[in-house]
Amino acid sequence: MRLHDLEPAPGSHRPRKRVGRGNASGQGTTAGKGTKGEKARSGGLKAGFRGMSSRNQRMAKRGFNNQFKTRYQIVKLENLARLEAGATVTAQSLKDAGLVDSATKPIKILGNGTIAAAINIVDIPLTRSAREKIEAAGGSVTLPVAETTSETQE
Repeated sequence: MRLHDLEPAPGSHRPRKRVGRGNASGQGTTAGKGTKGEKARSGGLKAGFRGMSSRNQRMAKRGFNNQFKTRYQIVKLENLARLEAGATVTAQSLKDAGLVDSATKPIKILGNGTIAAAINIVDIPLTRSAREKIEAAGGSVTLPVAETTSETQE
């Protein structure tokens, strides 16, 4: 047996359909695509086009999305407990520890859980309960200027 003697198994190979080669070929004129319509044209269907209205317009819309709302990255107090005692917590140190995704987006510390080590929070907003627990553990909180003025008005 030589290379030129090789053949595919019987019935496994079918010759390709040569469409649009005249009416006598059996697939002439419309080339098997019927008549007219979007699918008979070159290029096929247009992506995302479905008649009068797009899918986004047909979707049910509920509620209200406030695009001006500040969306904080949340850090729980129990997650700060794994930091060493006396650590200074900044936005960059939280990102380095893997507790937040970005140091530039707003961060807020919540008072969930307990903390035993004294840590120092610098320029990160936090809830009243979180502040009380940090100060009770011997830590300190230094807030940005805008945060301190809003707390004195309360």
